This record gives sequence, C-alpha cells and structure tokens, in this order.
Amino acid sequence: MDPLPATKPLPSKLAAALVFSASGAVLVLETVALRLVGPYVGVTLQVTSAVIGVALGAIAYGAWLGGFFADRYDPRRLLAPALVLAGIATAVTLPVVRYAGEGLRGGADTGIILLTALAVFVPAALLSAVTPLVVKLQLGDLRRTGQVVGRLSSIGTLGGITATLVTGFVLVAALPTSVIMVSLAVLLGVGGIGLGLYLRRRDPVPGPARTRAVLAVLGLAGAGLSTVAPNPCDIETAYHCAAVVPDPARPDGRVLMLNSARHSYVDLADPRHLEFAYTQWMGAVADVMAPAGQRLDAVHLGGGGFTMPRYLAATRPGTDSEVYEIDGDLVDLARRELGLRTGPELRAVTGDARILLGERPADSVDLVVGDAFGHLVVPWHLATREMAAEVRRALRPTGIYTQNVIDYPPLRFIRAEMATVADVFPHVALVGPPEALAGERGANFVIVASESPLPLDALRSRLTSTAEDPVTLLYGAELDEFVRHAKVLTDDYAPVDQLLVGP
Repeated sequence: MDPLPATKPLPSKLAAALVFSASGAVLVLETVALRLVGPYVGVTLQVTSAVIGVALGAIAYGAWLGGFFADRYDPRRLLAPALVLAGIATAVTLPVVRYAGEGLRGGADTGIILLTALAVFVPAALLSAVTPLVVKLQLGDLRRTGQVVGRLSSIGTLGGITATLVTGFVLVAALPTSVIMVSLAVLLGVGGIGLGLYLRRRDPVPGPARTRAVLAVLGLAGAGLSTVAPNPCDIETAYHCAAVVPDPARPDGRVLMLNSARHSYVDLADPRHLEFAYTQWMGAVADVMAPAGQRLDAVHLGGGGFTMPRYLAATRPGTDSEVYEIDGDLVDLARRELGLRTGPELRAVTGDARILLGERPADSVDLVVGDAFGHLVVPWHLATREMAAEVRRALRPTGIYTQNVIDYPPLRFIRAEMATVADVFPHVALVGPPEALAGERGANFVIVASESPLPLDALRSRLTSTAEDPVTLLYGAELDEFVRHAKVLTDDYAPVDQLLVGP
C-alpha cells in the first residue's frame, strides 16, 4: 500500500472538468451501446432495459472501487491511468461486441445481458471511478466536505445530461457508431496522458515506466482491432443498422436487413413479385378490395423497402401512395439501392406515422397498410385502440386496414392486437399460417379490418391461388375463439414488448 502524503487540491476548474467529462462519457457509452448491440439482439424494451441496468451497475461498482482505491493509494497516481484505461476499454469495446455479437445473435435474455455488459461495463466502471478520486483530492478541508461533494455530484449529473442530449440529438444522427466510439477513446486517452503530464509537473509523483508501456501497447492493440472488426451495416441511420443483401436465388432480388432482421424484399426488375408470405397476403387484400386495375388512395405506415407501394403502382396504375417512414436515411437507401422512385403518385414523408396520419383529412383513404416495426415489434403507440380509431377516421367507409404483426407462442400479442382492432372496426379477419395460428411456432400475421363487410370469399380464393405456403383465413366465431378474452391495448396500457416475449 502506498503512503498517503498530503496533497494539494486540484484546481476547482480542473476538478469540475474531469467530473463533468467522465460522467458525460459514461452516458455517451450508454446511449451508443444500444446502437452497438442492436444489429445482433435487436432494439427492444428488454435490450434497452439491459443497457440501462448494466450501465447503472457499472456506475455503482466503479464509484465504489474508485472510493476504495482513493483511500488506499495516492489518487494522483490513479486519475490519469483511469482515463487512459477507459479510453483503451472504449476502443476495444467496438471489436469485442462485433466479434461476440456474431455468436450471440437472436436476442435470448442471457445473450442480451452478456453482449450489453461487453459493450458498457468496463469503460463505464473505469470512468465512474474518476469522481471519487477527484473528490478525495479536493477534500483538503473537512469543514467543506458537503460543499465539495455536492458541487462535484451536481457537475457530474450535468455532464451526464449534456452528453445524453448531445449524443441523442446530434452525434448519433451525424456520425457512425464506430466514429463516435473511436473518437471517445482517443479523447479519453489523450486527456489521460495530458492529465498525467500536468500532475507530474505540478506535484511530481514517480510512476513505473513499465505501466506506461503496457498502457501504450493496449491502446495500439485496441485501435488496431477496431479497424478490422466486422461491420454488419452498410449504413447506420438514426434508428437502424441497415444493409442490402443480394438474393443468390434471384438475380434482381434484394433483401433489406434492419438490425439483424429480414425486413423487406424487393425485386428490382419486377415490382409485382412479393417474396415474403405476409406481403403476398397484403397483396391479396389489395387485389380483391376493388375491381382489378382500379386506382386507390393508399397510406403506408412504415416504408422499409417500399415493397407494397411499388406493388400497388404496378398492379393499379394511378394509385396514390403516401408512405410515412420515420427514418429519412432509410428512404435515401431505398432510392440508392432498392430502385425507389418517388413522385406525385408515390410520396415518402419522413416522420412518425401516427402523427402524420392524424394530419390527414377524414374519409380520405381507401387502404391503410400497417408495416412499421422497431426490430420485430410494432411500436406500441401504433398498436393501441386510439391508433386504430385514427386509422378508421382516415379510411373511407369501404376502405380497408391491413396490418402486419409478428408474434411467437403463446401468441399473446397478436390476440391482444386483434382484440384491439376489433374493438374499433366492426368487420375483421386474420390471415396466418395454420401451424402458427395453432401456437406451434412464431410467424407473421396479417390483420384485415373495415367499417364495411369484407370480401372474405374473394380473399380466401385469392390467398389459396397466390400464397406459396398453406394459409388460413380466420373470421367470425373462429376468430372470436382465437382472440378469447385478450385485453384491448390502449395508450394508457400497451405492454407490447412483454406480450411478445411470452409469459
């Protein structure tokens, strides 16, 4: 144990800057961690909760260890190494998560927590140790203990708030995750080295050269791994890790991957081709809702690969499609790589689908296509009774609402969503694979709803003739039995993520 000689307090401005910066860096890591792990385990409530929980755990353990070592060693010898090590750990985080993420894909609870811990824990704990070290150096007068601790605590909180806002509103939208992480690692490393030089000049404290050499080697290794780590994204948008993958079985086929999920399929040469089963079912709904070739006024909640708008433009020339896509960068990607051509009859509007739909006049739409997802989950505010009522308001009396939903046994979410839509629309039906409806596996389901009677016979015939795999159309008493006593989702109560993951 080192002796604890009397030390001069750090200058107040330097102490404040260290606590502000270290606390802010923790919140940058926490915010960016969701983007790091999302391509492998998705962006769900469970993943978000894991990121917050692991970060808070790192803060708690880091603060405790920082205080523990501050009482046993000279904090002047620990501050700079803590920052440098945090920079190294931040640099190493990027390749570690990307290599480990390939083996932890899928979103199992243990995989989510493990991958999140790899993304956040070590650098956040090291950074959280800075505050108690600084506090120890500032406590030259015990009569000012409360003032010193309170001031530095408030400054650390302000640093976290500032970093959260800047990262969420500016950095994530402007820079790739890799650039944010490497830049943060460099800033921490350079800051630690600069602090070490300053402290040695101000109040010389000897330190082993071997330690500095080890830190330098680790830093170089972390930087090198970051440059060669696999990147699962073609582009990083404000909401997604996105990639367009060619289909080896179809020369013009392209699959849009969002956060590790197959989100859309587009045939660049044939917009009538619908690869995914749920798009075939939605296409069947559009085919039978009006005479063949008749134009429609359609609104699409979610754009993705713009498969359905392109299908309607090809099968019903003159159709007016307005697509609400919250991710503007995704629209640009669809233009560049998926053959999207926007114009007067196919408009992409960037913004939240619920807000934009609420701005449409009543009775102005023939068809509303709901296909918006956050990873595999319908955003909760698009799954409530109030949202369904907004859809009904925008639809003409003979209009149809068709909504894509993903669920897994025991099918709690699709039952609840079906009950929710049925609480608003008098005529409803459900399309899905027979084994999935029986609770034997997860799948996509398509809800069909209208204020007027649905063309059920025509829809069943169309599904039978066009669907490549067996499909069931539920309605009436069979649908009532499927839904049973599922609870209607509302803006006040919509536990979508919890319903999706089972009991």
